[in-house]
Amino acid sequence: MHVTCTNAIVEVTLDWLRQAGHARRECVALWLGRRDPATIDVVEAYRPEQTAEIDMFHIPPRGMTELHAVLRQRRLMVAAQVHSHPAEAFHSKADDRWAIVRHEGALSLVVPHFALQTTTQSFLSHTKVYRLTAACRWQEIREAELSPSWLTIT
Repeated sequence: MHVTCTNAIVEVTLDWLRQAGHARRECVALWLGRRDPATIDVVEAYRPEQTAEIDMFHIPPRGMTELHAVLRQRRLMVAAQVHSHPAEAFHSKADDRWAIVRHEGALSLVVPHFALQTTTQSFLSHTKVYRLTAACRWQEIREAELSPSWLTIT
């Protein structure tokens, strides 16, 4: 499933990641979207209630309940999750275990260095993008494969 997202949504996401990064904490943002037969169009960035430290984040049950209410009210889905890491970008065992998106083809994006060095222009080259396979494994999508197959930023 191809995901499209605007530069404006990427910028909002990066602002949240940077704010947390200045406090030396990870952060997660969710891209909410609408699906048609061929694409998921991201229509907003959503920052769920969360607790975070330098190397982890957690969305408590109340945050998940609020997320589900927003999804129902707005008739949206979680198209992708985007979170920061303190150093290099990779999908850790904790990222695998605590992933919010769980449908086949779901995207999980990891931004290095708390996004402090990432701009909307460098977002795709700095960020590691993973998709959930039918076997429930997170597989990296190389930058060269991203567009137009998986993710387009406009």
